[in-house]
Amino acid sequence: MPMGTSVVVPRNFRLLEELERGEKGLGDPSVSLGMDDSDDVYMRSWTGTILGPHNSVHEGRIYQVKLFCDKDYPDKPPSVRFYSRVNMTCINQETGLVEPRHFPLLANWRREYTMEDILTELKREMAVSYNRKLQQPPDGSTF
Repeated sequence: MPMGTSVVVPRNFRLLEELERGEKGLGDPSVSLGMDDSDDVYMRSWTGTILGPHNSVHEGRIYQVKLFCDKDYPDKPPSVRFYSRVNMTCINQETGLVEPRHFPLLANWRREYTMEDILTELKREMAVSYNRKLQQPPDGSTF
């Protein structure tokens, strides 16, 4: 292979790799990821879990996030929507959708980013000063 060229991993191989990492619990232990339907050969619908960060109003809470990988993933980011109700500046409070224009990782998406990166970055976002102390809906409420 000539210098300077890179191999583009096919979508399904990439998603299988992400699934394997999620199932084996590799990476950040405070986030997890799995497929919604193991029979979905296109591997589109996923559920992520985020444990709320310490020293924030989110501490002790568990948040569920739905991720949808369209046919153009990983070239384009998945749609990301909180199932668990949460008050953060990057989330549409009517729908739970993470709004890319308010969430830099999605706004500046790069092919090498993963769904785990999204979950980890959302957890980090919970802990930043402008989100850390926002009043939250009752624990367990959903969109």
